Amino acid sequence: MWNQSILHEVLYVASSSRLPIVLAVADRAISGPLSVWGDHSDAMATRDCGWIQVFSINGQEAFDLTICAFKISEDPKVLFPMMVHLDGFHVSHVVEPIILLDQEEVDSFLPPFTYPFPLNPDTPVTMGAFGPPVIYTEAKKAQEEALIATKDTILEVWNEFGKRFGRYYAPIDTYRAEDAEILLLTMGSFSQTAEIAIDKMREEGKRVGLVKLRLWRPFPFEELRKVVRDAKVLIVFDRCLSFGGTGGPVCGEVKAALYAEEKRPKIANFVGGLGGRDVLPEEFEQMVKRGLEMAEKGQERTYEMIGVRE
Repeated sequence: MWNQSILHEVLYVASSSRLPIVLAVADRAISGPLSVWGDHSDAMATRDCGWIQVFSINGQEAFDLTICAFKISEDPKVLFPMMVHLDGFHVSHVVEPIILLDQEEVDSFLPPFTYPFPLNPDTPVTMGAFGPPVIYTEAKKAQEEALIATKDTILEVWNEFGKRFGRYYAPIDTYRAEDAEILLLTMGSFSQTAEIAIDKMREEGKRVGLVKLRLWRPFPFEELRKVVRDAKVLIVFDRCLSFGGTGGPVCGEVKAALYAEEKRPKIANFVGGLGGRDVLPEEFEQMVKRGLEMAEKGQERTYEMIGVRE
């Protein structure tokens, strides 16, 4: 487990070299001021480094997705490094019951791995060498196409894991969203807190549902569009602030994904939980209330911070 804001540039080398590394990331806030508590600022700083990236909600998901990550990353059709994000402190330092697979179960799920391009002194090659302008663009385009193509294998592995162990994973999960007019989108551990707020609002007769984004790269465009198509308002909760930009980076991705859609919800963005600050169920209720007001007034391009103390 490693805070991947350190040695940032090496992450790009690993992905462009197609090295099947699995990295469990306890996401934490980036200085300054110095903070060891969790948010998504370090994850967003490396969102474009070319790794497959998934976000876990709790300890069980972190464990399961890590096991799956080895099978995905090491697949000969993939050979990309993969990050499994778990929120710093809210997941990494919390004691909770989880179901552990025994060694025999893990061994039966993960095939023996032999890297197809090992270094061999008898047949020396150069890897990751200087790339002049005449080839660099083509190399990056090939890397992009290969990363997008990993999605099929990700889905296959998650499906196989579900059939074997009864816990199924998908790029996007929903909670009470079938008939929802208002959707709240979260990523990471606060999704479970948001579910409490959803239950309370449902009891009050409000047609509110939750969208939980798990697959961050490659981004699940098709699944997102399908899930939010019938909603009137989509409220995106970010745990990172894109300084000088439009607010939260997750919301920026969501807006880009839905931009060309003829039928799409109005979008409101909230940023909170920075530096490990808790976000309470009632604050998610406030986001829904305020998000509706912002959407009705046509303030979709703005964002608001949650939990700012005066």
